[in-house]
Amino acid sequence: MLVVALLCAGSMWFYVDVVLIGYQVHDAAAHDRPRGNLSDLYPRWLGAKELLLHHRNPYSESVALEIQQGYYGRALDSARPNDPKDEQGFAYPLYVVFLLAPLIGIPFHYVQMLFYLLLFGLTVVSVYLWLSVIGWRLSTLSKAIAILLTVASFPFVQGIKLQQLSLLVAALLAAAAACVVSGYLFLAGAFLAFATIKPQLAWPLAAWLLVWAASNWRERKNLTFGFGIVVLLFLAGSEVLLPGWLSSFADALVRYHRYTRNQSVLDQLLPWAFAGTIIAAVAIVGCASQLWQLRSEPAGSAKSGTAIALVMALTVLVVPMSAPYNQLLLLPAVLALIRDRRFLVSGSPARRLLCLAGFFALAWPWIASATLSAIYLLGSPALALSGWKWPFFSTFIIPVLIFSLMFLRAQGQTGSFAPALGDKRPAKNST
Repeated sequence: MLVVALLCAGSMWFYVDVVLIGYQVHDAAAHDRPRGNLSDLYPRWLGAKELLLHHRNPYSESVALEIQQGYYGRALDSARPNDPKDEQGFAYPLYVVFLLAPLIGIPFHYVQMLFYLLLFGLTVVSVYLWLSVIGWRLSTLSKAIAILLTVASFPFVQGIKLQQLSLLVAALLAAAAACVVSGYLFLAGAFLAFATIKPQLAWPLAAWLLVWAASNWRERKNLTFGFGIVVLLFLAGSEVLLPGWLSSFADALVRYHRYTRNQSVLDQLLPWAFAGTIIAAVAIVGCASQLWQLRSEPAGSAKSGTAIALVMALTVLVVPMSAPYNQLLLLPAVLALIRDRRFLVSGSPARRLLCLAGFFALAWPWIASATLSAIYLLGSPALALSGWKWPFFSTFIIPVLIFSLMFLRAQGQTGSFAPALGDKRPAKNST
């Protein structure tokens, strides 16, 4: 398994660095498409710098033009049909500047390197945190394999190449969940508040944990206090920095959704109007029915870990964002499903088939990247570049399959087959 994990890591990083980026560079040159630093951190960093040092509104069009000049290498031109449609505006809550404030005096080239190391380290730590949340005790070798496969996954590689804040939010959510398990409820609420720099990714877990806290207010109220106090401090501090920023933020969100036309993975899979929204609503209602039965579970129990993993899987399924890097939020669900694999494969033929489909969908990006890397190294770079889409074939089906399997697992703990597996924390496992 260690050798397999190393091969997965090597092939995925080679595919992204040589095949995918090679294709993108060639395609951009052929269509006169601009390429600058292409760092998703840059718009947030420059917006924070302009606000804190020069008192400029980061949501303004003038700052947006400066962001484009760094991100793309030049301002976008609507008269050029091949120019990107994503205007890369500052479409974050203003309080993200508080997290980036220590970096605004550093040249962005060095900021990129620091953030690269930070995201890598936080993702490695998050593997340990999620293992503690779901209560899976692994040997050192097994943990190393889990970490290798995580940093070899396309969501992580894409996210770190783009310096995407989704990876930071994923680590903050892992920290919040781990603090809940460890009993540090005020700190858990604070981490949740920090994660709201990307509200669409943070609100499902925040909503669930606040409901969980309300179900036993006397013992769990500190989580709500931690979350509420930090959020209020963020909002008040933002209002001091830029009075009326909420209206600017709302306008920026409207523009963002107009030029990106962001859709959920369900919208991407289902071409019919409102079909994705209907299925998402059904998934939310079904998930809520399972979670309601788990709201009284003590922190650190196997059922509590299952509930958190289910919420994270639901998040990736229903939020109006389909970028692969957001699928790093599936990590706790994937770990929980691997841990409880005996439950999944011991059921009906349909459940076993669903489990097999989920395994193949997760493995496909590695199979495709290894194939393309081999084709490239064996002397057919053009053929490899032409197949750059192969690892993306399972992108939109992975969240559907993982959520479905996680839903079945939660149902197994709340329904008729509750005693099957996972009601107690598994003992140390070396495999």
